[in-house]
Amino acid sequence: MVRRLLALFVAFPLGAILIAIAVSNRQPVALILDPFVPENPALSIELPFYAYLLGALVVGVILGGVATWMGQSRWRQTARAQGQRAQRWQAEADRLTRERDTSATATRSDLAIAGR
Repeated sequence: MVRRLLALFVAFPLGAILIAIAVSNRQPVALILDPFVPENPALSIELPFYAYLLGALVVGVILGGVATWMGQSRWRQTARAQGQRAQRWQAEADRLTRERDTSATATRSDLAIAGR
């Protein structure tokens, strides 16, 4: 609950700031991707300035997510190995339980036959 409230108190102001930036920066800006001939570029893009800002934000979020995901690969690998180990132990415990039940049943039937 506290996490949701904190997210709301952070998300709403950030959203309002982004909307204010978008409204105040609507003029088109040329992004020239040709460093050798800037007067007559072979490759350029003209978009509103806020599009570049939001694009940079999206790229930053994606790069941050990828970096975090790669940083956690060691923990995912450990969890996967522990899960496989737990499955092997569970299979061994199930096998031993079946053997115990089978031997207990055989012992009871042997005692019943000997008692007759």
